[in-house]
Amino acid sequence: MPAAKAPKYRRRVLDLVAQGNPVGQLARDLGISESCLRRWISIDGVDADRTEDLTSSERKELVELRRCNRLLEMELKVLNRASAYSAMENVFPKQ
Repeated sequence: MPAAKAPKYRRRVLDLVAQGNPVGQLARDLGISESCLRRWISIDGVDADRTEDLTSSERKELVELRRCNRLLEMELKVLNRASAYSAMENVFPKQ
């Protein structure tokens, strides 16, 4: 997997696209894939509120919330199992 490009580099490339340079030619000249450049354009459009989707910060927050939710669900399962086990021990035998 190629190394990530610096945000300043991405911004300069996106500015070149905004000036009207063809995406395919620009990608070949800079040595990046056309699909990568189109993804940068898409992400930039979302972050600039030109298109409707999650922004980068919202996407990061969503990932973190999902991770936290998974952890809480695992903790709840453990607590439920421990509670059930504890309840089984406290049941008095029938006489």
